[in-house]
Amino acid sequence: MAPATRARSLPASERRLAIIEATVPLLFQHGEQVTTRQIAEAAGIAEGTIFRVFSDKSELLAATLEAALDRNSIDDALEAIDAELELEAALIAATEIIQRRITDVWNLLSALGPELRARASRPMPDSDALTALMASHADRWSTSPAEAARLLRALTLALTHPMVAGVPHIAADIVQFFLHGVEVRP
Repeated sequence: MAPATRARSLPASERRLAIIEATVPLLFQHGEQVTTRQIAEAAGIAEGTIFRVFSDKSELLAATLEAALDRNSIDDALEAIDAELELEAALIAATEIIQRRITDVWNLLSALGPELRARASRPMPDSDALTALMASHADRWSTSPAEAARLLRALTLALTHPMVAGVPHIAADIVQFFLHGVEVRP
């Protein structure tokens, strides 16, 4: 039997981030019933190491939820959309990113209990990255780029969320609804 290896030493902030990253997929799988033992195994650390950077499991789960809800990753993905894409292709790419986010957040919140779900309840602020994408095509909108971004995001939510849409629509269909409505044109 090979001797157990010790996790390499990290500053507390890096260790905290590594533990959170290991916890996110476990929350999808186990919800709040995930054990600190499972988290430690996924992070490749001793269980006691968790409590060197988190006071308890509740603090860890709250920090993991906050990290999962952080908007930086979605904004980074939206900013990475090729500026040379035609409008429709750029909107499809943005809609696919928003759909993945909706699905991930829905799945995560579905796995959590009411206390943690309540912590996630907050207004959805405007996305600067999505607004910038809309601003690059401002001549196409009958409204401001920020409002166009809000409308695309709202339509995407409504046509993706399983409790609203039933069967989610594909991104290309959502973009068609956004750009042209549902009216048949001659």
